[in-house]
Amino acid sequence: MLVGKRMTRNPITITPDISIAEALEWMRREKVRRFPVVDKKGKLVGIVSQEDLLYASPSSVTSLNVWEVSYLLSQVKVKETMTKKVITVTEDCPLEEAARLMADHKVGGLPVVRGDMVVGMITESDLFKVFLELFGAREKGVRLTFLAPYFKGSLAQISSAITNTGGLILALNIFLGEDPSNWGCTLKVSDISQEKLLEVVEPLVLQVTDVREI
Repeated sequence: MLVGKRMTRNPITITPDISIAEALEWMRREKVRRFPVVDKKGKLVGIVSQEDLLYASPSSVTSLNVWEVSYLLSQVKVKETMTKKVITVTEDCPLEEAARLMADHKVGGLPVVRGDMVVGMITESDLFKVFLELFGAREKGVRLTFLAPYFKGSLAQISSAITNTGGLILALNIFLGEDPSNWGCTLKVSDISQEKLLEVVEPLVLQVTDVREI
């Protein structure tokens, strides 16, 4: 799964010379939390988040009156608060690499670029949607988590046993086990009862850690 398939295309961008007040109003209106900042030629020059703008705004305990606050917000420009060293990705970047960059750099979204031009945005909200799909969260079925012995063909053995019994695997996600001798898995299966699924899987795994119908 690549970023280009999951990004928001043609995102709203702003220029460095608009005021904080304008940028905040755009964010409220468009219901977004960050904007790529581009120059007059459309080249990416920075990124600004709602947090950046609020941090640059006067404190709520300031002695300034509302008119003075509004004036200050209209005078401070986005270029004074934006992040200039922007972490970007391209359309052919694997989705998990984009997620790693967000986690490592503690950011909630990345501009997607083609050369110097912004063609999309990939955000934590996009990743949450993918997460729901990977776990089949919107599908009805039996959710099963287990630890299995680590050997070649272990996964094929378990999945074949489930499908041969009539189960339809809706989602399957593997994670690290407790040590190198085992591996973990969470899967969701339909067209089979919880009791039957346990009957099929338990002889092939080391431990079932959770099972529920959802």
